Amino acid sequence: MKFRLFILAAFCSLSTLAQQEPQYTQYMYNQGVVNPAYMINEPGLIRIGSLYRSQWVGLEGAPTTANVFANIPLNERVEIGVNYVNDQIGDVLTTNNLNVNFAYRINVAESTNLSFGLKLGVDNQSLDFTGQNITSDQAFQNGQTTSLNVGAGVFLFKENYYIGLSSPSVIPYKIENRFEDGGSSVLYKKDPTAYLMAGYVYEVTDMLKIKPSGVAKWVSGAPLTFDLSVNALYDDKFELGVSYRHQDAIAALAGFNITNSLKLGYSYDFNVSDLNSFNNGSHEIVLLYTFDILGLQKRYISPRFY
Repeated sequence: MKFRLFILAAFCSLSTLAQQEPQYTQYMYNQGVVNPAYMINEPGLIRIGSLYRSQWVGLEGAPTTANVFANIPLNERVEIGVNYVNDQIGDVLTTNNLNVNFAYRINVAESTNLSFGLKLGVDNQSLDFTGQNITSDQAFQNGQTTSLNVGAGVFLFKENYYIGLSSPSVIPYKIENRFEDGGSSVLYKKDPTAYLMAGYVYEVTDMLKIKPSGVAKWVSGAPLTFDLSVNALYDDKFELGVSYRHQDAIAALAGFNITNSLKLGYSYDFNVSDLNSFNNGSHEIVLLYTFDILGLQKRYISPRFY
């Protein structure tokens, strides 16, 4: 019964408010999922990763998100990114996105780079109310849609800072139910989104770096939201951080560079909103692996901290 009420409330709100992109706490490890202009900018290295997020643990029907991604530099100026995202809300809403990013870099000053990115892909959304005992209600009928996904972004970066502006989804789409009397209802709606991201790396000592960062997210029809984070990296191996999501959650982050090629990251979100009474927090884990095709990592005494 709780799940049914949760779903009904969620989809009633979706008819008037746009659905946002999946939520990530460790977005800094795969900024390409929201900004197609993001580049690792290390020709000869290929980075792949996977992320899994279980949101609002203990709340039946809560979202889960899985993301597999790769960054593939083709040369010193061109880089390709690939992102696959599966987002699930209970047994009702399933989202599958497959996107390819194309980024091109230019030098705007000594050691300062500006990249332009384009995102092309396909989004598939499906709604299935079969197991909810409400399919007899015309307002909650099964449906799906497959749509072209286009995004764009710019990314200004140097070794110790970055600023990015992007829209990972510029084409709106929706799932509608048509009634026998000629009326209709919107079950799912996705409107354009925009992100502004920035971070700065302070080298406190030879062994310690601190990086404050933030991201602001805007989606048509919904309030502006933002995350603020501070991460510390010790000896280029151990990472600890804390993050605050406006009126939503406080998160703790930890990372460990197991080898020069393999990184493991984990975060835990504690809700500060009214949802705190109904769940046990959110867990997120990420794995990153770098293929050193040309043996270039031997040159990188201090890897980039974003």
